[in-house]
Amino acid sequence: MDIAAMVTKLFAKNGMIFSFMLLGIVMFVSYKLAGLTKGRIHGSAIAIFAGLVLAYIGGEITGGNKGIADVPLFAGMGLVGGAMFRDFAIVSTAFGADLREVKKIGFRGVASLLIGEFTCLVAGIAVAYPLGYTSAVDLVTIGGGVATFVVGPVTGAALGASSEVIAISIAAGVVKSVLVMVVTPFVAKPLHINNPQSAMAFGGIMGTTSGTAAGMAAVNPKLVPYAAMTATFYTGLGCLLFPSVFYFLTNMIF
Repeated sequence: MDIAAMVTKLFAKNGMIFSFMLLGIVMFVSYKLAGLTKGRIHGSAIAIFAGLVLAYIGGEITGGNKGIADVPLFAGMGLVGGAMFRDFAIVSTAFGADLREVKKIGFRGVASLLIGEFTCLVAGIAVAYPLGYTSAVDLVTIGGGVATFVVGPVTGAALGASSEVIAISIAAGVVKSVLVMVVTPFVAKPLHINNPQSAMAFGGIMGTTSGTAAGMAAVNPKLVPYAAMTATFYTGLGCLLFPSVFYFLTNMIF
């Protein structure tokens, strides 16, 4: 057995360790590239884009549905990129918030969550309806995807949406997440997002945890936990509102 085969076998048997090593390399390269933009694009945005490219390549090579994780050598990416590590990262980020600052947001935080959720529903309908998706189930599922790429599939599964519509909702959420990452550094100063309260309101309106956290990291890393906290609540609230209240409201209209 040659050296290359031995290394491949070793990495395949220790998939999670190899995945963390690969993620470290991707993050290192992404942040180096972000440095060339002089802070205009955060390293996390480049890393997520790289992840999407790798997932596409993996799907094309294997014809599977788990992206790069369908390649045996990279099977550990399926665990590292799964819900367990994602939720752990979100919760651990929110733990960095100061409870005294959180209390100051009060009603404004709740209002930002409701405004953000409803805005996403309207935006989803405004895009989906002209494209021929006229049923309440499809419209609400795509609107949920605009909220986050977690709310979309949860809503679609609860309402019995087709796999095509659920895929569209996930794509909408991913696009929104990347856009929020890229745009946040440009709008932070005009919108005065420079304190914990404004960061929480921003996270509540935008909703995408990965997008707001990465975007806020480019503005001020100390504000990341506050944006992530309300964005986390946003996802949970969306999973409750879209398959119930928003679905019945949409069904009455359409």
